[in-house]
Amino acid sequence: MEKEKSGSLSLEKFTFDESWEEKRKRAERIVEILMETHPREKLLIGDPYRTLVHCIISQRMRDEVTYRVWEELFKKYHDIETIAKTPVEEMQEFLRKNGVGLWKTKGEWIVKVSQIILEKYGGKVPDDIRKLMELPGIGRKCANIVLAYGFGRQAIPVDTHVNRISKRLGLAPPRVQPEKVEEYLAKLIPYEKWIYVNHAMVDHGRSICKPIKPKCNECPLRELCPYAKGLVGDGDVR
Repeated sequence: MEKEKSGSLSLEKFTFDESWEEKRKRAERIVEILMETHPREKLLIGDPYRTLVHCIISQRMRDEVTYRVWEELFKKYHDIETIAKTPVEEMQEFLRKNGVGLWKTKGEWIVKVSQIILEKYGGKVPDDIRKLMELPGIGRKCANIVLAYGFGRQAIPVDTHVNRISKRLGLAPPRVQPEKVEEYLAKLIPYEKWIYVNHAMVDHGRSICKPIKPKCNECPLRELCPYAKGLVGDGDVR
């Protein structure tokens, strides 16, 4: 196994031999195919604030439920000023009635985040990942989602789909944490294409590269995929 390193990233943790240059070329081709297979005309789901609230609601929730509740929330409360003035208990009850998991925590986060953005940032969501991650309920994944889908910035949010698919494709070692997956992808994928990675892998994970019984025979990436070739197994990916 090649022991080449790049900063804190190493090829030693992969389950197959491949140089950085070979991996980079393969990664670029993978992204091209994903973008062709899963195009989107519109990447933004709304302004940064609405994107942030969407991300808080979405944690451990199905996409269809998240989107429905998110739309209902803004129909009822309209804007950041209204939400910031809403009693936490009322927001929690709204989420509970709409079938949102972790409704107590998320209700508190939504109100407190709104208050902080108004008081500390003049009503504008910060576009700095460190400042975003200081907000209640906003981890690195959500911060990157806000940057990518709210501001249109180049960022790579690593959710469960991106984590799984990156490891199956051999673009990140199979047992590293999501933060490290982001580092490997950022090294291997051209900067101007970062914003496409999340939505393309999410769409691919829903339709083909599913957690259980992935449709490898139908996959346009099968010739580029070490998982399809048996070089990465289900027992490897964490």
